[in-house]
Amino acid sequence: MLIELAGARLLTDPVLGSRVAHLRRHARDPGTPSRLDAVLLSHQHRDHLDIPSLRRLDAGAPILVPAGAGRTLRRLGRTAVELTPGDERAVGAVRVRAVPAVHDGRRVPFGPPVAALGFVVEGRRRIYFAGDTEPFDAMAGLAPVDVALLPIWGWGPKLGPGHMDPAEAAAATALLRPAVAVPIHWGTFLPAGLARRHGRLLSAPPQAFAARVAELAPATRVEILQPGGSLPLA
Repeated sequence: MLIELAGARLLTDPVLGSRVAHLRRHARDPGTPSRLDAVLLSHQHRDHLDIPSLRRLDAGAPILVPAGAGRTLRRLGRTAVELTPGDERAVGAVRVRAVPAVHDGRRVPFGPPVAALGFVVEGRRRIYFAGDTEPFDAMAGLAPVDVALLPIWGWGPKLGPGHMDPAEAAAATALLRPAVAVPIHWGTFLPAGLARRHGRLLSAPPQAFAARVAELAPATRVEILQPGGSLPLA
């Protein structure tokens, strides 16, 4: 997601190429964003921290990462700002606060344990980017937010620990009480050869999420953005 707030441009977990290992892109090519003020990396999994994508980005933009993840970025020669939950960083006229996430954030298969993060970006609006996480009770302490960017699926037919399906993401929405919820982490990648059998995963999760939010958090408006779509904030 590209967040534009109070003149600052922040890009979350960019994966810009046509493939990541055995995963193939099934959405439109996102292109390469121009000027950036920061990149927010929630954790080190390869579908979130993609070295080829980072090489394509504005070299002047600092990369905000979980503490311990800076070593993965050394080969880029880029500025990595390591954060732990509660740490804040000013980016132009906005503040970025690192918050907890329940997810194994190590660089698999052999990386040392490193926590995952979410981020709250605050200026005229408060925007929560969850990264990858399970729902957790402390989410309620982040409420209310104006916009919640919530993962609702993954890249395969099954979800492991540390992820949310549409129903779990709707439960997280009820804790966060956002004015707007935008489902993310769906409809983009599938393993090679699975599109014919599991193609519904490229379209079904956001509708299931919206239906469940209507039950659990009816005051929240769900905005389903196709990859490449945008949402103006009034």
